[in-house]
Amino acid sequence: MECVFGLVGNGFAVIAADTSAVNSILVHKNNEDKIMILDSHKLMGASGEAGDRVQFTEYIQKNVALYQFRNGIPLTTSAAANFTRGELATALRKNPYFVNVLLAGYDAETGPSLYFIDYIATLHKVDKAAFGYGSYFSLAMMDRHYHSNMSLDEAIKLVDDCIAEIRSRLVVAPPNFVIKIVDKDGAREYAWRESIKNKPTESADAIAASA
Repeated sequence: MECVFGLVGNGFAVIAADTSAVNSILVHKNNEDKIMILDSHKLMGASGEAGDRVQFTEYIQKNVALYQFRNGIPLTTSAAANFTRGELATALRKNPYFVNVLLAGYDAETGPSLYFIDYIATLHKVDKAAFGYGSYFSLAMMDRHYHSNMSLDEAIKLVDDCIAEIRSRLVVAPPNFVIKIVDKDGAREYAWRESIKNKPTESADAIAASA
């Protein structure tokens, strides 16, 4: 029941993702951050099998950093998207990753951009996109209300509307979401939308003392 969605506005891109770590019918936690900051001006939101998602996004993050270290300049968002697509395509013929990716970034020359990359290495540059069961509702909301020159306030309102629709319509809806943005000032966390908070676990010493 994962959901990752994003859109491009006037001078920025935003990605939102659920924060549920789920295995079969069990929810392990509700604060899993599924949007990785690749570098100063790139975000990668990912959905898919948990082990593949973590391993693949960390692999891409470290290779993006390695390129900048070796060459002294960062990859553009387009180059990072094509590198990600190439790694998925190579793995597809060996040991595939079950990972779907939304890659957002900001470049001084071209401005904000968003790339859709699925687990079979399909790559598209898009204005809005979504993965997961929540995409049925978030895409419908964005198709109706999205326009290319959205301000940040308009975009966040649309993201909140999408989250509300997912929570009200999806039979097993994730309760919590994280929102991150990237613009000329860099990639950063914007907000969390939480309806359930994880309870702090007691330490072993506290449990033993109370026994």
